[in-house]
Amino acid sequence: MDNHDRRNKILEAIQNSDSPVSASLLSKEMGVSRQIIVGDVALLRAEGNDILSTPRGYVAAPKEKTVTRRIAVNHSAEETQLELYSLVDAGCTVEDVIVEHPIYGQLIGGLRISSRYDVDEFLRKSKEENATPLSALTEGIHLHTLSANSEEQIDRAIEKLKELGILL
Repeated sequence: MDNHDRRNKILEAIQNSDSPVSASLLSKEMGVSRQIIVGDVALLRAEGNDILSTPRGYVAAPKEKTVTRRIAVNHSAEETQLELYSLVDAGCTVEDVIVEHPIYGQLIGGLRISSRYDVDEFLRKSKEENATPLSALTEGIHLHTLSANSEEQIDRAIEKLKELGILL
C-alpha cells in the first residue's frame, strides 16, 4: 500500500467510526509506526480534512450545526472532575482547554469530552501519564470552548459552574 492509499484508509477509518480511533490502533492496522500515522493525520489536516485529536484518539469534526461558547473558569486540579462532569451532564461537549502563556501566548489543548466516560478516561490517562494540566501554568485559570445542541444546554452548564464557584 502506498502513502496515498494509507492516508485514504486512515481518513475513512476516522470518518466511519462512532468513537475515537487511536494512532496505535491505526498503526497496527496499517502495518506502520504510530509516528507515521501521526504524520499522515497532519498531512490529511493540511489537505483540509477536519480531524480532531482527543485524549482517546482521532475523530472527524461533527457535521451537524452546534452552538458554541467560550467560558472562563478557575479551579484547582482536584476540582477538574467536578467541573467536567458538570459540563457534560448539562449536555455540553468540552472541545478544548486554553491557557495564556507569558512566552508562547495562547496554548490550546484539544479535549472533545462529551460524557462521564470521556471524563473518566481523560483523568485516568492524565494520572497514568503523570501529566500536569495546562491550567497549572495559570494557577487554575483557563478557558473552554463548549459545544451543545442548544443555548439552553450551555446556559445550564454555566449556571452549574456559577453555583460551584468555578466560573470566572
